[in-house]
Amino acid sequence: MMEIKVDLSEVEMDGTNESGAIYIEVLNNGPYLVHGEPPVIQRFIETDDKGTSIAYRNGRSFEMKSAVAFCRCGHSKNAPYCDGHHAMIDIDLKESATFTPLLDSAELIIGSTVSLADNKSYCAFGRFCDAGKGVWNEVKELGKVAEEITEEIARNCPGGRLVVLSNDTKLPVDDILPPSIGLIEDPKEMCSGPLAVWGGIRVQSASGSSYEIRTRQALCRCGASSNKPFCDGTHARIDYKDGIAPE
Repeated sequence: MMEIKVDLSEVEMDGTNESGAIYIEVLNNGPYLVHGEPPVIQRFIETDDKGTSIAYRNGRSFEMKSAVAFCRCGHSKNAPYCDGHHAMIDIDLKESATFTPLLDSAELIIGSTVSLADNKSYCAFGRFCDAGKGVWNEVKELGKVAEEITEEIARNCPGGRLVVLSNDTKLPVDDILPPSIGLIEDPKEMCSGPLAVWGGIRVQSASGSSYEIRTRQALCRCGASSNKPFCDGTHARIDYKDGIAPE
């Protein structure tokens, strides 16, 4: 099979929030300020009989107004909203993520009809990548089934770590998503996960600069990520629980 070369630096990652009315502002050593009233809903990771993540199940919805503060320190007693706990505890919420586009520093795995860009810095520990033979193997398999599995895994990746690229157009293969915010819950790991920010919602740093607009992003809400404001999966290691009562 002839290999193709994809210049990741020239591939743009766009979302669907064209007006820009919905965006998230990261406040300096404080909460996320969510603008524009996007739908906010719990998303529970569902697994098969082998424990592999396969889908999401929707849970509770949450009221939104024009500007709402969401907790990012992991200690609010009124999650997902901020209750001021970040100012009462010793916690460093300084941002450490770069503004480099995700694809610029991603590993590229060439497949038969599609290829896979993988940037581990944005892993939100959803574990959908383990489905089938594992996404890194599925993308190399011949046939439509393997291609569909690869694309489905990437669509479920909460933080957008995995991006499928067409070998023909060199562009991302993705669905158009309406803007939404999901509160990830992980029953298998018995913990709460990040804010799944989908549909091209802009995230503005406390510095005033904006991070790359992506279809899927996951923002840390446990306060312990080493790639703030983005999730790096630490919530599972520290057994973060948001304390939201079941519906």
